[in-house]
Parts: sequence; structure tokens; C-alpha cells
Amino acid sequence: MSKRELHLLIDDILQSAIKIKIYSKDLSFDELMSDGKTFDAVVRNFTIIGEASNRIDNDIKIKFPLIDWDEIRGLRNRIVHEYFGIDNQILWEIIENELDYLIENLELIKNKL
Repeated sequence: MSKRELHLLIDDILQSAIKIKIYSKDLSFDELMSDGKTFDAVVRNFTIIGEASNRIDNDIKIKFPLIDWDEIRGLRNRIVHEYFGIDNQILWEIIENELDYLIENLELIKNKL
């Protein structure tokens, strides 16, 4: 994987995480669930995060273990393959509790590449 490709993938993940934060800002769980367009946009960006994460070489994942790459890939797989089986509460908890950490660490990775 070229350095340019890696930068693009990291940037895709970062931008999608930021979009999720923007789209869900100031919404409660119930408001997000009742706003179909926003919810679809959030789910789409989670899918992009998973797709881009899956394309990152294992040596990079080992070099930056602060991010749980396997968990990200697993969420993507559940969204894509078990769409109606997604636990929306889990997505909400990720938005509320994990996206800021992901964004922070992706910015650190970008600075180290």
C-alpha cells in the first residue's frame, strides 16, 4: 500500500467519523431514530469507516493498535450483512462514547504518516 493510498483511507475514515458527529449533534437517540435521512447518513458513514478500515494493511494496524480495527470491520459487516439485525442502541453508544476517541487517534496517525 502506498503512503498516498494510506493517507486517503485514513482521511476517509476520519471524515466519515466527523460527519457522523455533525449529523447526530444535538440529537437524542429517539430523535436520531425518527429522522430517517439522518439515520441513513449515519449508517452510510459507519459503512465507509468499515470499508476503508478493512483496506488498511495489517502492518499499519499493528503499528497503530490504539484503534480496534477488528471491531470496526465487524461493525461494518453487521451493517452490510445483517442490516435489519443492527442494534441501533449500539450505534448510538459508539457515537456517544467512541467516535471522539477514534477521531483523536486518526488525527494522530495522520500526523505520524
